Amino acid sequence: MTVEVALSLMAGARVDHLVLCDGDDQRTGLITLARLAVLRGSPAYTDRIRLRDLLDVPSTPLGARPEGGEHGRTSDVLILAR
Repeated sequence: MTVEVALSLMAGARVDHLVLCDGDDQRTGLITLARLAVLRGSPAYTDRIRLRDLLDVPSTPLGARPEGGEHGRTSDVLILAR
């Protein structure tokens, strides 16, 4: 998924972060709206940047995500499988 698609999903779902999961429903990362907004405004931004490329450089520890619900999910978080 590209940054543009993620931003669109986040706007539609009215969430401020996405929790990314692999095919086994295991968390692989957390992407915040603030991080994507900064990236989008930077000179390094292109419309080809994918979320999986951002996971290589962690800015938010995986332990800093909200807990609750099945698999630690909360109702106001949009979960995406990679």
